[in-house]
Amino acid sequence: MAVITRRLTYDEYLALPESRQRYEIVDGELIMVPSPTPRHQWISANLFRALDRFIRAHHLGVLLYAPLDVVIQRSPLRVRQPDLLFLSAQRSGITDGAQLQDVPLLPHPPDLVIEILSPANPRRGMEEKLADYRQVGVRECWIVSPEAQTVEVMRLSPEVELLDIFGTGMTVYSEVLEGFSLPVEYVFSTHQGERGGVSDA
Repeated sequence: MAVITRRLTYDEYLALPESRQRYEIVDGELIMVPSPTPRHQWISANLFRALDRFIRAHHLGVLLYAPLDVVIQRSPLRVRQPDLLFLSAQRSGITDGAQLQDVPLLPHPPDLVIEILSPANPRRGMEEKLADYRQVGVRECWIVSPEAQTVEVMRLSPEVELLDIFGTGMTVYSEVLEGFSLPVEYVFSTHQGERGGVSDA
């Protein structure tokens, strides 16, 4: 990953041009992240389809996908870009994407973030990210491993706590999205359009 040597300030960050290039900023250092693999994107799309359908059906808020910044702190500047994030209507008051049309940055912290592991985003780097997400009030994080075909569900408040590791033959659930469940096989499925037993309860 290429890193610039001079540290960015918050004002310089705000002046950056809009870009679809993925990056994170850690203590002012801009870290460019390689483009995700097709496998990574397929898993992300599976998760988005299942979650978005449930969230829309129950008017729970909005689901968004990378690249989208979550500002952790302004000084030293720290910005994360989860693969997916959920803003609940209950906490943010945001019920649809129209309310975010002219908003340059997220007005509220996400309730749920999802990180898909990759060589550029390894499991060993997750503890620092979990601490960052907890700092701004994120309630839950899913850590998705394409290699192990598992989904770790972490509760972030009041402390970081592993709720469960879901593997083959298991069904993922969420404390943040009450009533939602998703077979692990669907997350990693390569069959386009497969519902996979997604709960719409």
